[in-house]
Parts: sequence; structure tokens; C-alpha cells
Amino acid sequence: MMIEIVHSLPLSHERVRAASDAAGRRIPPLWPLASSVAVNPFLGHTGGPLWVAAAQLARATGAAVTMPRNWYRDRISFGSITDEDLREALADAPAELRPADLAALKAASGSEGLPVRAVPTVASLCADVSGTDWPSLIADRFTAWAAGYFDEGQAHWAAPSGGSALALWRSWAIHDLTPEIAGLSGFARHVSDVPDGTLSALARATAKLGLSPDALESYFHQMLLSLGGWAQYARYRQWQSELAGGSDGTVRDLLAIRVIWEEALFTRYEERIGGAWAAVAAEHATPAQPTRDQVIDSILQDAAERGQQRTLAATLADAPPAVADGRPVLQAAFCIDVRSEVFRRALESLDPGIRTLGFAGFFGLPAAHRPFASDIEERRLPVLLNPSLHTSSGGPGVARADQTVRVAARSRRAWGRFRQAAVSSFAFVEAAGPLYLGKLVSASLGLTRTPTLGEPAPRLDPALDLSSRVAIASNVLRAMSLTRDFAPIVLLVGHGANVVNNPHASALHCGACGGYSGEVNARLLARLLNEAEVRIALRERSLDVPLDTVFVASLHDTTTDEVTLYIEDLPQKAEPQDLERVRAWLAAAGTLARCERALRLPRASDGRSVVRRSRDWAETRPEWGLAGCSAFIAAPRHRTAGRPLGGRAFLHEYEWRQDTGFGVLELILTAPVVVASWISLQYYGSTVAPELFGCGNKLLHNVTGGIGVLEGNSGPLRGGLARQSVHDGERYAHEPLRLAVCIEAPLEAITDILKRHAEVRALFDNRWLHLFALDQDGRMAWRYAGDLRWTSAAGAPAAAPGATFRAAV
Repeated sequence: MMIEIVHSLPLSHERVRAASDAAGRRIPPLWPLASSVAVNPFLGHTGGPLWVAAAQLARATGAAVTMPRNWYRDRISFGSITDEDLREALADAPAELRPADLAALKAASGSEGLPVRAVPTVASLCADVSGTDWPSLIADRFTAWAAGYFDEGQAHWAAPSGGSALALWRSWAIHDLTPEIAGLSGFARHVSDVPDGTLSALARATAKLGLSPDALESYFHQMLLSLGGWAQYARYRQWQSELAGGSDGTVRDLLAIRVIWEEALFTRYEERIGGAWAAVAAEHATPAQPTRDQVIDSILQDAAERGQQRTLAATLADAPPAVADGRPVLQAAFCIDVRSEVFRRALESLDPGIRTLGFAGFFGLPAAHRPFASDIEERRLPVLLNPSLHTSSGGPGVARADQTVRVAARSRRAWGRFRQAAVSSFAFVEAAGPLYLGKLVSASLGLTRTPTLGEPAPRLDPALDLSSRVAIASNVLRAMSLTRDFAPIVLLVGHGANVVNNPHASALHCGACGGYSGEVNARLLARLLNEAEVRIALRERSLDVPLDTVFVASLHDTTTDEVTLYIEDLPQKAEPQDLERVRAWLAAAGTLARCERALRLPRASDGRSVVRRSRDWAETRPEWGLAGCSAFIAAPRHRTAGRPLGGRAFLHEYEWRQDTGFGVLELILTAPVVVASWISLQYYGSTVAPELFGCGNKLLHNVTGGIGVLEGNSGPLRGGLARQSVHDGERYAHEPLRLAVCIEAPLEAITDILKRHAEVRALFDNRWLHLFALDQDGRMAWRYAGDLRWTSAAGAPAAAPGATFRAAV
């Protein structure tokens, strides 16, 4: 049946605004390269289960959000997915779409399923009838404009500013002859005739396209996804603005630009695509429904995760190693980052008196930090938070050094601009190119100087009064469950990554520190906890830190597993006596950790080769980052100490008996767990849907605008992880499994927190995360079944709240 497009009157601005804003909320933000953090690419889809997101994203992009069927078949044949895993996952799926029984599910897993398809855009329909690749041309022209508009200092000539993105694009587009040359005659006139105002432009275009109110959100979502990382970066600007209490309309402006292209193409080719487009518009007006294949794939994904959870449960059920009595000889607080798990296990193996704990790497200090010789404030805190502290490095004592560094930096920038400028670049290569031969050879041989991660000691700027400092110290120690049995030396270990020639270097730093290394936060907290006045005041809050306890800030380089101690920050005459022994322990732990990590890294023969990778400018895999992450455990360290977790678990110290009112538990569930979910789902999305959520091949990357990368020299900006971050060239280094969150706390306390935080609860209700409660023996005893219900992890009937800890309470 032929469906004809019917042009409608423009929809109200409020309808257009509501639909564009709802579509924009489904776009994940993209942080710039200088401070990149992991982001959940399914951020706008967590209100429903995986199969609903699969249907919505398949309609918009044609991408699947699970692995190919053979990936699951291999796990079934190897036994890592059992029949019981399949039965339990099957029981959780919607009855109307799931296979009838286990046999039917296994039979379905043996086929490949029907391929998913995206509904066409106007641009793709026009490409079919004209032979011109309009989607690619739009992406190319959009990037040509956006790279200048969003530029953060990479370009030598700044693009015009001082207006909305839509207004500035229109000024640019009316002078761009490329569309006209490609066959879209009258494009410049069309752009000039667009009504002023984003909502007016969208309303006119959607009327021309005959889109009903019900079709807008689905269509707008598809348009924004077609812009790739540019829409994500606009979403980042909106995120930052809203976090500060403001607003930003850039996402809506970019949407309008993309829809104006569609309107212009439809005007040109309406007679040839009108019927086909009418059918597409009608499809957008109906909710995206998951297919049977998408539900089956989601069941197989759930079964794979249950298999991993079964393995984790067996690991945690093993008899724990003996814990030494008495005062520890050393305590070390690491970031919960999964890379810390390997080093912590190695360090603890060296002496029974060494104890480690895990805490978010910003150490409870949400700081906006001004680095040495810089006026730029770095937000060294989780992106979910606003800074409440302002800090800086340096001060009056290093003013001359500050000025010297600034002058040197200006000289380097001037030299760089000279050799890259349009007039001088070719002459520079001819004249000075041979002088760079030595640098090229040294870089090729891995002899490149390793960049330093340090700077002068940070300080609170402005300083806080004593009561405020004591409150911070008390809150942080309690949140770390570090309230008694203090060792003579307590290390506060931030982390960072030391690599060269890597545009995504900041992604290997501390996610809890906003994509920066964590030494600033560690040094600030150590200085605070070493203050005599603070120590005295803490006793009044039942926190008695021994006089001989010294807090030492340090930085763990996750690429080389070397640890830097900031001894120069200690008060006079406060250097601990056992410092050389601590250094020896850290060096030995680094050797053990490197050897373990070398087993996973391609072409890493031993621990020494792991260090060399950090200096190799051609190394695409200097480390694996957080690849492999699959669990988050909040419990006392003795529950996980010595367990072979393989650098796959986030470990957060938590003693629920010390948590009066369960405020710390609430903080863990609403902040570190959410940040860990972003990391886990970024790795998941970049693995299962690399074309949609990954950034492609590192070897083809070109940094654009100082913001992100293109894969090649054109196309949309790419977000997410590169293929080299999840694949070793032969097999996947990351298993795409949604995170298993294990909490040692009473069921009623966890349930009460979920009741109060709907967005966190949705992550668990819709299985974007799996939630387990540990019993008094540290075993995964109870599984969260959704709707505030719990079942036995072994499949027994639902438990009464509090049953987990009844024997202990």
C-alpha cells in the first residue's frame, strides 16, 4: 500500500522542546580528551531492560547491543554457561517473547537470528535514489564546521563566536558550496530562509517532513545519534552547565542543524522518496518493540553474567586467609579501581602485618584544583559532584619558579604554532626535519623521557578553619572505615598512568578524580591528617589516631606499577623510621604485579617489558586500563584478601557495624557504585557495539579540536574506547559482562536506600547492574530480584528483610 506524506502545520514549540530534550537525555556526554572519564553509553536507556534498549537503538542505528550468538555458544560448550544459568535467565525474561523452555532457548542459540536494521533517514533514502552518499557528506560537512566551533585551542584560527550554535552554523553554511556541487542545489538559500530560533527551525522542518507529535522523540534520537561524538560533546556541555545550576541549548541547536539538512534533502527529492518516507514517519510514531531475537540475545547475556557470578561466589566462599592479630605494620589506602586489586594483593603477600583498603580515589575531597604555573581549574572529583573545595599548587614560596615555567610554556606554544602554521610548516619540515631524527630514533627505541606526574605540594586555597578541616578528616576516615588499629605508616595511594603519544592518556588516570591522576587529593588529605590540631580535635569525635602514626601521600603508576612517595610533604621531623622497609615492600609488590599483568598483555615477556611499554610511542596497549572489570565489592578487606580476583573487581572498604544510620552505605550505592557502572557499561558498549559506542582503530585516529578523535580524516567525532582497549588482536581482553555489585550489609538497609533513590534502583531493577548481599560469612547469599524483592542466590524463596544478618545483629 502506498503511503503518502502529508505536510502538517508546525507543531507547538513546547511539543518540539519536550521531544528534543527527551531525545537529548538519551545521548551520553563525552568529556574532552584532557579530562576524559568513562561514561555509561546507555545513560538514557536505563529506565528499561536491555531488550528495550536493543529495540530503540536498533531502530535508530541498526546496532546490536549484545555479542554475536557464537560468543554465547562457545561459553555454553565450554561450560562457563550452564543449563541452570540458562533456566534462571529464561525465567526472568518477558513471557510473551521468550522461548517456551530450555530446549527451545538452546535451539535458538544455535542460529544467528535475523539481522537488525535501522529505519532509513531522509538522507539515506535520498542516497538510494540519487547515488550520492548524503549521510557521509553531511557527517563530513558537519565535522568541518563543528571542529572549529567547539575547538579548545588546537586550531590556529579561532572560529567566530558570540551566538548560538545554530546561528553560527547558518552563517557558515550559506558560504559552503560543497552541498550545491554534490547536487543539492539551493541549499544555501534554504539555510538562509530558515526561521530564526532553534524551536522555530525545528517546528518548520518537522512540519515539512510530516512528523506527528508521537514520532518526534524517536526521530530526534536518531538524528542526534547520527552526529556521533559531536552530540555527545554538546551533551557534556549541557551536563556541566546543569551541574552548576544553569542550562545549555547546544544539543537542541545541533539537532536543528541535522534536521535542516533532512528538510533540504526532502524538498529536493520529495517526489522520489515521499512514499517511503511516509512509512518511516509512521514507524517513528509507534513505540520500538523488541523482537524475539533481541529478547533471546538478552537472555543469553544474562546467562553469561550468571555464570561469572557463580564463579565469583565460589571465590568468595573459599576459606579466608588468616589475619594477623595486633597493630598492622603498614596500612595502604588505594583507589577502588580494579588495577589496584593486583597491586594490593601483591603488597599484602609480603608481610602478614600489611593491610590495604579501598576507597574512591579522590579521597573524599571534591576539589577544583589550579595546577602549578596554570590558571586553569581542574575538577579533581567524580563528575557526578560539584567541587566544594578550591586548591592550588605552589604559593608565595615558589612564585619565581611559577613565572619561569609559564614563560617556558609560552615559548613552547609559540614554537609549536610557528612550525605548524600555514606559511612556515612546509619550509620548517624541509629545513629542520633532519634535526628531529634523534628524537625519532629515541622514541622508536622506547628511550623517550617519561613525563613526570608531580608538582609542588597542593594546598587549600582559600584555607579552611579548624572545625571545617576536622569535619572533613572525620567524615573521610569514617567513610573509609579507617577508625581504629592505625599502623605507624598509613599510605594514601592515588593513581595515574604514565604513557607517551596517547591522545586518550587521561582515560587511564583516575575516574574518581575527573580523568586526572590522584596525587593532588592524596597529598591534600595526608597533609590534613598529619596536622597536630586536627589530630587533637579528632579525639573528641572518638577517632584516636596514635601520635606515632604518619600519613604518607603516594602515587601508583598503573602502567609501570611503580609507587612515588611524597615524603617532602611531611611535617618537619615526621619522617617515619621504617620508610626504607616500606620502599622495599612497594618495589617488591611492583615486581609481582608487573609479572601478573604481563600474562595478559600481548608481547609482554616479563615485568621489565611492562615498564618499557610506557615509554614506547608506538605502543597501542601500554596497559589494559579497566578491561575485565566485572564486580564491585563493598565489604571488609578480609572478605577478599588473598582471593584470586585477577584485577577484575572494584574493592571498597566497608564495615556496616561502624556505619550508624547507614549514611556511608547510601554514599557508596549512590556514588562509587554509579561511577563503577559507568566504567563497566562503557567497556560493555565499546565491545558489543563498537561502531556506535567505540572510537575505532587507534592507528587511524586524528585528534580534532583538542576534544576527541576522528577515525581517519573525516566523519563524525568518535567517543568510547578504541578496539585496542578491549581486544588484543586475537581475542577480547574484556568480557562484556554487566557488573555484579556485592554489599555486606543488612538487606533492609540496602532496600531502604533503593526506595529513596529511584535512578539507582532502576539500574538494578532493569539489570544494568546485578545486586547481591553478602551474609555474615562473606558469601553471596542473596540476589536482588527487582521491585525491592530478594531471593536466595541459589534460587530459594524470597527472604525476609534482615534475615541475612539476623545471627549477627
